[in-house]
Amino acid sequence: MSETATLEGIWSPRHVWVTAGAVALIFLAAMQALAVTTVMPVVSDDLDGAALYAVAFSGTLATSVIGMVAVGAWCDRSGPRAPLYASVALFTLGLVLAGLAPTMPALVAGRLIQGLGTGGQTVALYVVVARVYPPALHGRVFAAFSAAWVVPSLIGPFLAGAVTELLHWRWVFLGVAALTVVAFAMVALRLHHTPLHTDEPSTGRIGARMACAVAVAAGALGLSLAGEAGGAAWAVVAASGLAIVLAARPLLPRGTLVARRGLPSVVLMRGLIAGALFGAEIYVPYLLIDDYGFSPTWAGLGLTAAALAWAAAADVQGRFGDRIGNARISVTGVTLLALATVSVGATAWWQLPPAVAIAGWALAGAGMGLMYPRLTVLTLAYSTPQNQGFNSAALSIFDAIGAAATIALMGLVFTALHGSGLAFPAVFAVALVLALLALVPGLRLGHGHEKATPRSAAYT
Repeated sequence: MSETATLEGIWSPRHVWVTAGAVALIFLAAMQALAVTTVMPVVSDDLDGAALYAVAFSGTLATSVIGMVAVGAWCDRSGPRAPLYASVALFTLGLVLAGLAPTMPALVAGRLIQGLGTGGQTVALYVVVARVYPPALHGRVFAAFSAAWVVPSLIGPFLAGAVTELLHWRWVFLGVAALTVVAFAMVALRLHHTPLHTDEPSTGRIGARMACAVAVAAGALGLSLAGEAGGAAWAVVAASGLAIVLAARPLLPRGTLVARRGLPSVVLMRGLIAGALFGAEIYVPYLLIDDYGFSPTWAGLGLTAAALAWAAAADVQGRFGDRIGNARISVTGVTLLALATVSVGATAWWQLPPAVAIAGWALAGAGMGLMYPRLTVLTLAYSTPQNQGFNSAALSIFDAIGAAATIALMGLVFTALHGSGLAFPAVFAVALVLALLALVPGLRLGHGHEKATPRSAAYT
């Protein structure tokens, strides 16, 4: 199969249904994630759920950590077929529950279930690629996955806004659920008779890792719900933060939380910039809708400029990353991200024209486009065949932890200051602090055995 399959390519009759279905699943997951960012202000207003606004985002990220750890271990033990089926089922169920939710707590419950599926689905699809395609085709498959993430970033926010205005925000969830069933059918029909097991399945114990993953998710949810604790809110924040730190340590390279040079700093920086970007990003359309009267469609377009900048900067990094160097990429990327948070914060504080926020936020996309793929490349450069899975999982897990914890903290700050005129400037100030903190690990990335970034890794 090796040479013949290699020559056939990923769109050959042998692979076309798996390729099409897997790319469609990645595309729909990305589309849904970006769409929710655009429509959540409308959802929150419709369901009177301002207090749970941040939880609707951070909860999904929190439970995705559980999905990543559980499905990774399940795949190593028995192959990816059953874990993929279970993950897609959870993802779809969560979408349906959110789309039909009569109240904000019910919507959040759907989002929590969706997070389990989202985290597990990505891991399972990566294992499917490893088991179905010959190594010579892996780069092409991941190039297709990369495109499946970039395209939604260009059209997702606008499309979600249009669906919300022309139909209803519920169809943003229910429509993706229906399309996910179709995409999954493409994969499932082909995988049904495909051997996906390995002759040397893992027999390692995962109880401790699962316990840590659950503790991390619980800590992130505790942060998200701290605002409901009244006067004890900050005590809940402290306890939840401590739980996350202690539980995350076994899931990360040793020295991550103290910015040890090399891989630990790579993972730490990824979590910090993910928190800064994704935490602030959910409040950009909220600002445009709440303070400037934008429709959901036009508020979604405010994120498209950042998506275009991300794609362009990622291409630059893919072509010239080695020549630019890790330190310069870090400094340049952090500077752009910091300037973006200052731009939107200043817009909210002084009621500047909304074009300032939209143009400024594009800088965030450019900065992330430089940094995000470079950190992925460095993770693989520091890895060996014996720890590639652990290191890759650690990067994704701390990415989710950083985003979930930051979104939860910003939600607490926003709720506490809501109506005072300080809420939006405050959350963007939190993002600025995180962006500047990322310089500490950013200047300690070092060098593994990275080579010029392949085009297939440009957006991952």
